[in-house]
Amino acid sequence: MTQSTYPISMKAAAFDDFGGPEVLRYVDVPSPVARSNDLIVRVAAAGINQADVNYRLGKYGKQPNFGDSDLTGLEIAGAVIAVGDAVTTYKPGDRVMGITGGGGYAELARLDAGLAMPVPNWLTDIEAAAIPEAFVTAHQALFHLGRLQEGERALIHGAGGGVGSAAVQLAVLAGAGAVITTSSDAKRDRLLSLGVHRAIDYRSEQFDEVIAQLPSEPGVDVIVDFVGAPYLERNIRSLRPGGRLIQIGISGGAQGTLPLDLVLFKRLRIEGTVMKSVSLQEKRNMVSRFAERWMPALVKRELTPIIDRTFALSDAGEAHRYLQRAEHFGKILLLP
Repeated sequence: MTQSTYPISMKAAAFDDFGGPEVLRYVDVPSPVARSNDLIVRVAAAGINQADVNYRLGKYGKQPNFGDSDLTGLEIAGAVIAVGDAVTTYKPGDRVMGITGGGGYAELARLDAGLAMPVPNWLTDIEAAAIPEAFVTAHQALFHLGRLQEGERALIHGAGGGVGSAAVQLAVLAGAGAVITTSSDAKRDRLLSLGVHRAIDYRSEQFDEVIAQLPSEPGVDVIVDFVGAPYLERNIRSLRPGGRLIQIGISGGAQGTLPLDLVLFKRLRIEGTVMKSVSLQEKRNMVSRFAERWMPALVKRELTPIIDRTFALSDAGEAHRYLQRAEHFGKILLLP
């Protein structure tokens, strides 16, 4: 292993028992050690995701399939300080951003080299930490699974969150014929400034009724949904023939009404995806596909990570409370 000297212990946000945000404590834990294909990164910032909240609440059990750490945190950015014997793509001192197998809420994190991406020069490390999980997931949903094509319509639910705001940017840059979102009215202007064609206030409008009244053939071609049960039937009714519903969350529940007649007659496809449940190799493939298509746009500043707020790592519990209020627009980050 090639490394600089770093301490055998570090600070991290961790919990012993499932529960509310108050279970997250700022504690000393052993520093990670690189395996053959790993990087050890001094974390400049770590992204917060709904999956972190679900883990803290016990929804995945005591040993979730995040990869290789009991610590919370799935995405980071910072400087490489050590590399495993098999790593040839990065060296100590390189700035990277990437998806971890857990352990992002810490001063140091272990990162598989295949899940890392170089940080474009114009991005700060804090900005870079807002990219990996959000943008890779958005690309997977919209383009790899949803097969969104130029000129097609996309409906993105929960567009004010990290993945949602990333999906909006990718859809607009890909030349979608119309990008429609659901979010609160308070976030409408920010969504429109990103290039959204129609922002629907989910509290005062029924999105399926709005979509049914769109000119030039109502309906949408791809839907990215985080909500689940309450939206399922309305999503199906909103899809055009050949449409694709990509489910990447079930915050509203898992049991919904599915009008199978419309699925058959309109030749619809429903597919789910969640980062935590796929193999390491498939995670590498997801990162590679995103980087191949979108890294040039990042380098040219055509994509911009959106950061709502940062918290100190020691305030991870308060950061989780803020995320759960769903008032944010973009990513929430922890700073060690």
